[in-house]
Amino acid sequence: MSRAVESYLRPSLMALAIGLATPVFGPLAFAAEQAAVRTYDVPSGPLAATLNRIASEAGIALALDPSLASGRTSAPVKGSFNGVGALQAALRGTGLQLQLGSAGSYSLVSVPQGSVALPETTVNASGDSESAWGPVDGYLAKRTAAGSKTDTALVEAPRSISVATRQQMSDRGVHSLDDAVKYMPGIVSSSFGSDTRYDWMRVRGFEPTQFLDGLPLPRGVYANPKPETWNLDRLALLRGPASSVYGQTPPGGLLDMVSRRPQAESLHEIEVQYGSDNHRQINFASTGKIDDDGRLLYGVSGVVRDGGTAIDHIDDKRYNIAPSLTWHIDEDTSLTLLSQFTRDDTGVTSQFYPIQGTKIDMPFGKVSRHKNLGDPNYDFYDRTYYALGYAFEHRINDVWQFRQNLRYTKSDLSFQTVTVNSYNPGFGMVVDNQGNTGRGTTNVDEDISQFAVDNNFQGDFDTGNIRHTLLVGLDHQRMNNNYLAIFGGAPAINVNRPVYGLPIERPDRSTAFYDYDQKTRQTGLYVQDQMALDNWRLTLGGREDWVHTGTQFRNQGDATNTQRDKKFSGNAAISYVFDSGLVPYLSYAESFQPSSKADVSPTNGLKPTEGQQWELGIKYQPPGSNTLLSAAVYDLTQKNVAVTNNVGNVTVTSQTGEVKVRGLELEATSEVTENLKVIAAYTLAKSEVQNGLYKGNRLQLMPNQQASLWTDYTWHSGVLDGFGVGAGARYTGNTYGDQGNTYLGKAKAYTVFDAAVHYDLGRLDNSLKGASVAVNATNLLDKNYLSTCDSYYCYYGDPRSVVVSAKYQF
Repeated sequence: MSRAVESYLRPSLMALAIGLATPVFGPLAFAAEQAAVRTYDVPSGPLAATLNRIASEAGIALALDPSLASGRTSAPVKGSFNGVGALQAALRGTGLQLQLGSAGSYSLVSVPQGSVALPETTVNASGDSESAWGPVDGYLAKRTAAGSKTDTALVEAPRSISVATRQQMSDRGVHSLDDAVKYMPGIVSSSFGSDTRYDWMRVRGFEPTQFLDGLPLPRGVYANPKPETWNLDRLALLRGPASSVYGQTPPGGLLDMVSRRPQAESLHEIEVQYGSDNHRQINFASTGKIDDDGRLLYGVSGVVRDGGTAIDHIDDKRYNIAPSLTWHIDEDTSLTLLSQFTRDDTGVTSQFYPIQGTKIDMPFGKVSRHKNLGDPNYDFYDRTYYALGYAFEHRINDVWQFRQNLRYTKSDLSFQTVTVNSYNPGFGMVVDNQGNTGRGTTNVDEDISQFAVDNNFQGDFDTGNIRHTLLVGLDHQRMNNNYLAIFGGAPAINVNRPVYGLPIERPDRSTAFYDYDQKTRQTGLYVQDQMALDNWRLTLGGREDWVHTGTQFRNQGDATNTQRDKKFSGNAAISYVFDSGLVPYLSYAESFQPSSKADVSPTNGLKPTEGQQWELGIKYQPPGSNTLLSAAVYDLTQKNVAVTNNVGNVTVTSQTGEVKVRGLELEATSEVTENLKVIAAYTLAKSEVQNGLYKGNRLQLMPNQQASLWTDYTWHSGVLDGFGVGAGARYTGNTYGDQGNTYLGKAKAYTVFDAAVHYDLGRLDNSLKGASVAVNATNLLDKNYLSTCDSYYCYYGDPRSVVVSAKYQF
């Protein structure tokens, strides 16, 4: 790590650690007895280890006297309890009981002679305790499976993880994954402006893999799925490599999404929206029991959208439905069917605007950020996506349980568009002083099919004083991608006075630049052990992957290319859980990622890129609170990067490249009081290309600094009872969109503001119970800015958008 970065990061982290030790959010309003009810299934074991585990998960401060706990065995804890109830259940028959101290912490004392200590067990038959694969109450998730595939306390996960909950997304009026992650550290979204086709993100400098319900979503060229956020219970962003558990993934991180799943409690909701650019949308969801015993539960959610966009003559239509069904086969076995269908009819909202008239001043003036430089009579993007799968769970005995996630996915795309020529003065492809420029067409047919399955066994047991959560898994996926891309010519256009409807002919398939069928087969075997010894936590894991890719090039006489890759990835982490809620950790992780796209030539092949990262972090969750503060510094390296060098005036491409990224990330999520909720994030990063023609340059689309703050204040009494306001600010530092880091590829830093107001109509009159209204605004001040330039084109950031919504829950 360079001295300049080191000198900045060290004092920053030290300052944060000092700040974390101070009760910055005021006196805690929650006692340990108010900890959430959750379902426990903890076998008997060493008393100290069992009590420490329960207290840590429940956020209870527990001081153990080793002389009292030594040699004693806990009673098994099985059922639904709050944290204190679970501790008392574990103490049955030990001759010890809990004693509450004046500071709200607990200690152990001997049961007075002649008295009997009875556990105060709080049972909740509806099972509303938080699960890593279920909904979250409020802004702060306390459990996660991101990075481990096991239900782990978020504060104890030795990785940098952010979670957007359902309430967060609702309060901010989120419509896409790009929107959902905008208040998280270490991630850049909407680099090309909001795109109705796909979500464009970079995590620690690299595009993340997307996982839904534990399985990867297929990735092609243009036919990639665009998940509907309304159908999600939560979304987790894991920063850093994760191949030791998930297989082929980039070094920057991944998105781990969890679908809405059936619930025993009946809940129905419908929301109607109207907003800027004729945005019209209906969201609906319903869940509950099918039978009286609650063995069969149903769920259904979906979206109907028929509106315009900020770009002239481009519509945004979506028809989505996601039915689900849960069958509790017996008390140890459950099966949840998850399905989804989505139809999108839209166009290219991330318009390829010319450098001249955006970055370069011209006599004809500026190109409007609303201008459509294609042709509405020719352009379209029609995608049909459907998925069918299930999540199966079976508890074998008190130690072992088995989980299987399976899904088949299909995405079919037909896409064509007209774009202006790129900036290249040497070839005359420029905009003249009157605003006239040439254009070309892109014509794509692509379909992707994927079968993915993940099987794992989880064992929870003790060896001496060490508690183990052992995960052994085998996953497999098969993906087929048929891709056709044809490029052609189109009539010229004036960027300020476009004329549409001119004759444009789609070229014949025989002229295709890309025309291939690609099949990928991937299998991975992984092992992970999460160990606990008193307050110490140690995680060790490793995975072997086998990837086989075969490509047939239709446009080159059916020539074929076959590539086989094999790679081991490991991870290790150590942390210490202090009774105060402070958890420092150190982790190491590796990644590898084969290329997911075919080259234009069957003779070209690239090795998978490989990544490794060291991360030092600290998390702080005051016992019993809904506050989580975290900080992390990291050093990330990616190898086998394709680089270009000039050797004897000959351009040579090789895989000798290396990229380094170092940074600091701070995050705070807090329900400070019953009324006030806060999300804050800060990112400082330095990226550098290590060799090749671009040695010393920054990575594309990666700012050096980012900061964000979102607050929501809702009144629960008085004249304003039920009324709430939200406000947010997002700062993004300057970026380069080209490898050369040139002036024409630079986009300046910008700050935009968001706002919201909402009102619970049920507080006005009991007959309106369940009804609410809201107004959400993004880029409230309508800042006009360039989000990205790549030295060929520029892309505007999103203009102001205001959406009014009315929701009814019953």
